[in-house]
Amino acid sequence: MKIEISDGKKWQDSLTLKIILLTVMGLFLLIPLEMIKSIIRERQQTSEKVKQEIANQWAGRQNLSGPVLNIPIRVFLFKKNSEPYISTLHIMPDTLIISGDIRTEKRHKSIYQTVVYNSDISLSGKFIIPAISPGEGNEVFWSEAYYTMGLSDNRGLKGSVILKCGSLEIEAVPGLRDQEVFPSGITFPAVLTDKDKAIPFEMEIKLSGSEGLSFSPVGKTTHVNLKSPWNAPGFSGTFLPSGRTIEDTGFKAEWLITNLNRNFPQVWKDNEFKPVNDSFGVDFIMVVDHYQKSLRSAKYGILFIALTFMALLFAEMATGEHLQIMNYLLVSLAIVLFFSLLNALSEQIGFNLAYLIAASSTITLITLFLRKLVGNLKPVILIAGMLVFLYLFIFILLSLNDYAYLAGNIGLFFFLAVTMAVSTKLGLFNSPAKKVTAEESSD
Repeated sequence: MKIEISDGKKWQDSLTLKIILLTVMGLFLLIPLEMIKSIIRERQQTSEKVKQEIANQWAGRQNLSGPVLNIPIRVFLFKKNSEPYISTLHIMPDTLIISGDIRTEKRHKSIYQTVVYNSDISLSGKFIIPAISPGEGNEVFWSEAYYTMGLSDNRGLKGSVILKCGSLEIEAVPGLRDQEVFPSGITFPAVLTDKDKAIPFEMEIKLSGSEGLSFSPVGKTTHVNLKSPWNAPGFSGTFLPSGRTIEDTGFKAEWLITNLNRNFPQVWKDNEFKPVNDSFGVDFIMVVDHYQKSLRSAKYGILFIALTFMALLFAEMATGEHLQIMNYLLVSLAIVLFFSLLNALSEQIGFNLAYLIAASSTITLITLFLRKLVGNLKPVILIAGMLVFLYLFIFILLSLNDYAYLAGNIGLFFFLAVTMAVSTKLGLFNSPAKKVTAEESSD
């Protein structure tokens, strides 16, 4: 019996040329992929602009700081030709307790949306006025003392704001008397005497804003309790909650901060410190950022194309079918179109459902196209299965956050191992065999 191993040089040269052409085609396809990513970024920027427009019409991200007691002091330098000047003593609360009930809602403009909120915030605590020694000849203006409350966006205030100090009720006036502690906010005129040592206070604020709410730990002891029906909070700032509960029905969070945790003292003069730099709070995060996920999926575009080309090559080798370069181009264009279709659908129906529809449509289109070209049904089914696995794998990567990089590397290692095994079985990269004649003899 004779066994003949035919010369494969001609086939090998043809395959090498096809691989070179497919590589060049894949590099050119990076251009439409980059164009699609550019469109996604543009749509994302438009979404951010619309969010900012809604915030400008409603109220922006809010930072609530205070209240702070401010006492002016006239200082004399006793130097020749020197004029006295006014210095302001800023006193932080000894205790500050904040309770907030935050009601969120989504506001839409065209196809874009953002999170806004209304809140009821209660503040209470106590000021301890230290012994003030203004210095020889200096004068303390007790009757011109005032309280200030820092606020990022005054448009968010609903109704009047009353500060209760002991038996007094002081209504807020617009703006700040000075901007040494806070850049913007409201002021409460006060009349003090040098006999005042401890001043309890209470305040109720109805405050609106968007995207997030934060506070400054101005109290020697600052205790904050927040609750909201929003079930996707993001805790940000200098301090994380000491306790929190997040459920489908909403969240509760608690902070307890002392003066030892922050970077400013209880009392200082003029503009030495800025409490807003130590702010903390909560962001109301949109659970699904479909633009970010669409952009991440488009970054895998060349991987989609390369693995599909490889599967088609293996199918050609295994079945003896021959596909033209134009067939590869049409398949790759279908894959590229998937990412644009995904982004367009996700703006309307959300990312997960959009991914399912776009992936199913693309896989069906490619499968039906190959079925018309290839007479053998088996490689078509194998390629369809490979595409299903690939799209499922990418979806899992997009769903993962902390472990996406690890899972991606494990998946690519697996794909490489399978490619090596299949290419070895098909003899894809073997040296051209020479025609030999052998005679097989039995024992």
